[in-house]
Amino acid sequence: MAALVTSIGIYVIRHFERWGRNNSIYFVCFAAGVLISVSFLHIIPKSFAMNADGPFYLFAGYLSLHLFNRFINAFVCDKRTKEDYAIGLIPMLGIGFHSFIDGFIYSITFTVSAFTGVLAATGMVLHEFPEGIITYLLLVRAGFRERSALLLAFLAAAVTTPMGMLVSYPYIAEIDTPFLGGLLAFSAGALVYVGATHLLPQAEAENRRYSLLALAAGILVAVVVVLSKA
Repeated sequence: MAALVTSIGIYVIRHFERWGRNNSIYFVCFAAGVLISVSFLHIIPKSFAMNADGPFYLFAGYLSLHLFNRFINAFVCDKRTKEDYAIGLIPMLGIGFHSFIDGFIYSITFTVSAFTGVLAATGMVLHEFPEGIITYLLLVRAGFRERSALLLAFLAAAVTTPMGMLVSYPYIAEIDTPFLGGLLAFSAGALVYVGATHLLPQAEAENRRYSLLALAAGILVAVVVVLSKA
């Protein structure tokens, strides 16, 4: 589903560019609302119950993703070259690695329980839509032909997520409960980073008319689902 939604994002921005630009922010806001809510209301408490050291794993997950994104941004900004391709390729590689790690998060959350996995996936899958749009646009602006940009964006943003899941699942399925709880807390830290530090600033920067409503809808959906389970 993650790969499919990313592919839809790439298709939309290629064939319906104006609509994609105008509405992708609403997917960002909704996904942020879901990710932040399910992290604090379900995933973090669940991980802490499984592992007493959960807070340390939570902090490590948040900090790790922050440092990774700082590294990517610094690498792009410090790039001294006349080749515009680098401006598209470097962020593409960063998005590709990020999507690969997303696959790990799917493995971890679904290994804990189907309910935890579905909650995390609800926000994660929706944030793949604008990610596909961003990857394609970066490559086109860097000078790649549309077909090349389409293929590279699909490989980097769509294919990497199921690859990450397939690579990680056999190992994660075999680990004991405390360590699984630690990994769940680590994943929660990553989810909070994606929602609060990566997605929400995009919404604030664009400040669209119904962006707050989309955020509230994401929070409401997450709260309803978590409370219905409780």
